[in-house]
Amino acid sequence: GYEDRWAITDRYLGKILHIDAGQALSLQYHNAKDECILIVHGEMDQELDDEAGNLVTHRLQVGDTVHITPGRKHRMTAVTDTDVFEVSTPEIDDVVRLEDRYGRTGT
Repeated sequence: GYEDRWAITDRYLGKILHIDAGQALSLQYHNAKDECILIVHGEMDQELDDEAGNLVTHRLQVGDTVHITPGRKHRMTAVTDTDVFEVSTPEIDDVVRLEDRYGRTGT
């Protein structure tokens, strides 16, 4: 897939994530970054940790939104080719990867 950043300011970041069917982003969390996502095309599984720290999978479809607060573990896995609009605070490099299929590690 790919990421297209369409707005970068000192107060917010807007981007489109395209995730190919069957592919996944890292299991990750952010120390400061606060983000909201909107599914605009496709279908994906969103893993989010619950209050006990257990990962729970939610099937998301077009029109579904999720607010991901700092410190919350999460991962997106596309069921079909999926496009996600994300609006967040501007901490572009605030990513702590816990697991990654593609060998990316660290922050």
